[in-house]
Amino acid sequence: MSVLQSAARVVGFIFCFVFVACAQSPQTLTLDEAINEAIASNLNLIAERYNLSVADARIITARLRPNPVLTVEGDHLPLLGTEFNSVNMAGPPEYAVRTDFILERGGKRDNRIAVAENNKEVVGAQLQNTIRLLVLDVQNAFVDVLQARDNLNLARENLNAFAQIVGVNETRVRSGDLAEVEFLRTQLAQLQFENSVRQAELRLTTAQAKLRLLIGRKRDDPAFQAVGDLRKDTVPLNRELLRQQAIQLRPDLQAVVHDQARSAAELRLQIAQGKVDYTVGTEARRQQGLAGTGNSLGLFFSTNLPVFNKNQGEIERARQEQQQLVARYRALEASIENEMDAAYAQYEITRNSVERIEGTMLSKARDVRQITEYSYRRGEASFVEFLDATRAYNETIQTYNEARAEYARSLYLIDSVAGRAATQ
Repeated sequence: MSVLQSAARVVGFIFCFVFVACAQSPQTLTLDEAINEAIASNLNLIAERYNLSVADARIITARLRPNPVLTVEGDHLPLLGTEFNSVNMAGPPEYAVRTDFILERGGKRDNRIAVAENNKEVVGAQLQNTIRLLVLDVQNAFVDVLQARDNLNLARENLNAFAQIVGVNETRVRSGDLAEVEFLRTQLAQLQFENSVRQAELRLTTAQAKLRLLIGRKRDDPAFQAVGDLRKDTVPLNRELLRQQAIQLRPDLQAVVHDQARSAAELRLQIAQGKVDYTVGTEARRQQGLAGTGNSLGLFFSTNLPVFNKNQGEIERARQEQQQLVARYRALEASIENEMDAAYAQYEITRNSVERIEGTMLSKARDVRQITEYSYRRGEASFVEFLDATRAYNETIQTYNEARAEYARSLYLIDSVAGRAATQ
């Protein structure tokens, strides 16, 4: 029994250790997961989605018909102390119930509905454009995290290498094979690389905080660790095809198209508003006279006389708004084409930079550092030469990390400009 109890305790201890280790380990987060979480939980996007509900409410309002008007009337009532009689003829008392109905003309209700429905299409396209921009922000923030992670790994690698050199030099100083001033130089260089590690950790923390805000997580939510590689497409892109996709898919351009349809419906509505409505009513009246009771029925018709106000101002406003939207479409189309040219130029430059660094600089810097470190350990190279080789390697890798990150950003930017990143 004691053996079983001991085994149970060991198993329980192992389970608790594994549970605590899993609870403390940061969650992994891929780019696709970050994008989906941002679309679902980003606070600004949540607020933006309410515009759809507001648009739905406006459609409900547009479909409503004018309410009838109910009038209840009591006239010639003997409430001030004088009764109706044959002498004063102050009456007779009359009681009436009247109902008036407004008959809208010119298709006002249908045009109101068309304006509201087209406005919802505009809001939906604007929401898609907000998602497009949010996806691009998340992609760039994710690239920042991956770049900061790579730079941190590089800084730690350099620090570990110098820590080993410091250990070797300490042994050489004790054996009298190395001057103490040389040992102090290596210690100073180690402190500099320790500072580089702290700065790299700060940049990684800052990048993660920005990504956390974009995906809608709070400060007290579990920590996460971005996983994945920087994007690197190998298939060349066609600029003309991308430009055509941008014109067809960009949600902000589609929003202007829907706004043009809304403006056309708005013009029709304002023209209809210039037409007068009819009001028809009916009244039931009861008179209590001396000789008896009389009941009567009244029919009424009323309308405005369009002498002065024919809604000329609003009709002209709607026409000018149509012309404004045509100009806005042309301006946005030209802006999109310019954005695509700039994004494609960035794509070509960053792709060439990555290929040039990978083809020449990267291997040479790595070889120079390894050879110089080996020579320094054997006492065949000075510390200054080794430090220069290490710094050159460090700058080359950082440049390479920056080039890869810029190349990934250019690919995401092209997707965004082309409208391919906008998803619901």
